[in-house]
Amino acid sequence: MATEAARKGVNLIIACGGDGTISEIANGILDSGKDVELGILPSGTGGDFRKTLEIPSQPRAAARILRTGRTRRIDVGRVSFVDNDGAEVTRYFLGVASCGMSTKVIQRVKNGGPDWLPVNTPQWLGGRVSFGESLVHNAMRSEATRVVVQLDDSHERQLSVVNLCIANARYFGGGMKIAPDAKLADGKFDVVSVGDLSALKIVTSAPRVYLGSHLSMPEVSHSLAKKVIVRAATRDTQVPLEIDGELPGYLPATFQIIPSALKVRCNV
Repeated sequence: MATEAARKGVNLIIACGGDGTISEIANGILDSGKDVELGILPSGTGGDFRKTLEIPSQPRAAARILRTGRTRRIDVGRVSFVDNDGAEVTRYFLGVASCGMSTKVIQRVKNGGPDWLPVNTPQWLGGRVSFGESLVHNAMRSEATRVVVQLDDSHERQLSVVNLCIANARYFGGGMKIAPDAKLADGKFDVVSVGDLSALKIVTSAPRVYLGSHLSMPEVSHSLAKKVIVRAATRDTQVPLEIDGELPGYLPATFQIIPSALKVRCNV
């Protein structure tokens, strides 16, 4: 629908939803080949991308930005990977792509989250509680993921990680500030690798990830790159991939930054 609207000459397309919806609309705009502006009216479970743009969750305030906000150009990520049907595909992403425990966290949230959460819980609170509960649940059960990573033209490195994030924006996982230094218009990904932590340390370090103070931890590494290639360390291992809060496929994956590719209506 977004591709069709863009090709018909629409100048502004508003995505009303969470990160998955916003990402889908952005893909439609980018696939159209037209220079169309993206607007955001937040809804849905996740709201990570809007946080980097400082778009409020309240509809009235977000609508005001749609009317009076400014237009800025941002980078987008382009990723080639293996989809759930085994085909090689390419799509764009705005926020964060990752592999490791994050995929299990998102899968649990999408399956309904904790059974004890009241059905009348506000959506914004329910999403945050669901992500937090799923993080603790999976920390007690997850094993490290072994991957091989290449940044730009450097040599490949084999890593054992709790999570590996390729970030264009700052937030993922229901408000975690995983890439606190990420900029939407610097022409580079922030690549954040969280090493093989114990279950206890994952849980006790979670507040630092939400606050964005985890980069100083010895188990966390942070790099900048324009191109990132990631594959499973073992040939027959299937490693799921998360892209903008969705689970569309598996490694191997190649990530490329596309500078200034998309116009967005925002407040910053």
